[in-house]
Amino acid sequence: MKTTKLLMLTCVISLNTVFAQENIENDPSFPLLEGPYLGQKPPGSTAKVFAPGIVSTGLYELFSAFTPDMKEFYFVRYDEDDKPSMIVLKSQNNQWHKSIVGPRVGEPFISPDGNTMHLGRRYMERTDTGWSAIKSLDAPFKDFQIMRLTVSSKGTYYFDTMGEDPIRYSLLTDGKRDKPETLNIDLGKHNAHPFIAPDESYLIWDDQREEGYGGADIYISFRQQDGSWSPSINLGDKINSERSDSYPTITPDGKYLLFNRSIDENNVDIYWVDAQFIETLRPKQ
Repeated sequence: MKTTKLLMLTCVISLNTVFAQENIENDPSFPLLEGPYLGQKPPGSTAKVFAPGIVSTGLYELFSAFTPDMKEFYFVRYDEDDKPSMIVLKSQNNQWHKSIVGPRVGEPFISPDGNTMHLGRRYMERTDTGWSAIKSLDAPFKDFQIMRLTVSSKGTYYFDTMGEDPIRYSLLTDGKRDKPETLNIDLGKHNAHPFIAPDESYLIWDDQREEGYGGADIYISFRQQDGSWSPSINLGDKINSERSDSYPTITPDGKYLLFNRSIDENNVDIYWVDAQFIETLRPKQ
């Protein structure tokens, strides 16, 4: 069933897939787009469709990952035959070009330094020709059913485990990865797709709660001065809807939130909204 795509987001292809520059084919039919954010007019405080007809169509478009320089944008699309592909849009000489990178291999998150694309329990490293072959994280991470793993500028991992368990984190101490710990934060019944701020000052994720607006809503929690996390805050009806809203991602420049919205069982679009709500909701300390 198509709805499974949003809930069961694990990789089902070979780990030997190579995403190399020489394997990328440009799409000559792609429209002329110039300027930042794929040439799109930025949104205000109410979420709107991101790049309609270009990124968001009548198909399944999932995930959002800009590189730190904002010159590459990755997402996944399922075509009419239900075949998923990861797509990259690249800005060259201020114009955007579309390429099919390869099959979907996970939920992409690009590290703050731009050198690693995390794909749940897997990852790729930036090379001179594109991306490396897919690699697997070592234990204990390979033992978790991770949908999304994000990382802060300090190298701390934050990740989910198929939404049914608490969100976890793992510190990087003296170059070694610490044992994952449960994040002490109030969560609902289905906690998924965490996004950690580069400075770890806030965490955004999607959750399912009886008091929510739809099947899944997006929440935020702020790190307090004593290191604890504030009570979670629903982002409200300008962002959340009666449908499922999920997979939040803040652009590397900190200006916009991108996320998935389920339109119907055959269509998921990518939406975006001004990220000023972060400062509006941030507790005064």
